[in-house]
Amino acid sequence: MPGGRLTQQERQQIALGLADGLAYAEIARRLDRPTSTVTREVMRNGGPLGYRADLAHRATERRAHRRRQAAPRGSEAPPRAQGRDTEAMRAYEETLTTVFMQSGMPKMTSRVMVCLTLSDDGSLTASELVQRLRVSPASVSKAIAFLESQDLVRRERDEGRRERYVVDDDVWYQSMIASARAIAQIVEITRQGVGVVGPDTPAATRLENIARFLDFVSESTVRAAEQARDILYVKPDTTAE
Repeated sequence: MPGGRLTQQERQQIALGLADGLAYAEIARRLDRPTSTVTREVMRNGGPLGYRADLAHRATERRAHRRRQAAPRGSEAPPRAQGRDTEAMRAYEETLTTVFMQSGMPKMTSRVMVCLTLSDDGSLTASELVQRLRVSPASVSKAIAFLESQDLVRRERDEGRRERYVVDDDVWYQSMIASARAIAQIVEITRQGVGVVGPDTPAATRLENIARFLDFVSESTVRAAEQARDILYVKPDTTAE
């Protein structure tokens, strides 16, 4: 299987595949590349509707040039934990970022979420995020604000009184519960609409069906989240062999 950066010819094939309505997996198969490579390439260069092979190729060259220029200034990202493949980690970070973006999360927010998730402690300060991602403090602050609004991160103070942003198992549980509460609110408002549009009307039936469906989803979400937290969570093994 070929490795390394995509060539301009491969990018042209991706553009043709998108124009023909092919799935990412099929385009990847024709290129003999991982599906994640094609997905990441398209999502970071305009998406399936805005992808242009020539623009994507020039953008990649500009990013590579900026990285080469930045290296002598000592702004390299901190070294990875011993034993991890740096290139494999970088590729996985990009893939996970792409998945978060496809779920509706903004790009910078996705990058911050991935950085927190893949840190062994599950927590970083604002300055550490700025250093690792090579972005401005304002970009990190905006991303954190979004993640907090979704209950996906929480703030803590360390021994030095520095503020840290934390992502752990319980954060995802809290986010699911918050999502269930939001759905429950939709259920309540939807049922109020039945009286407004008048009972025994097609609109009332539609609203009631929506309410029943979302009510079931909300209750199932809470039940599944609570069961998962109690049964499935695995704590890191800190015992030395």
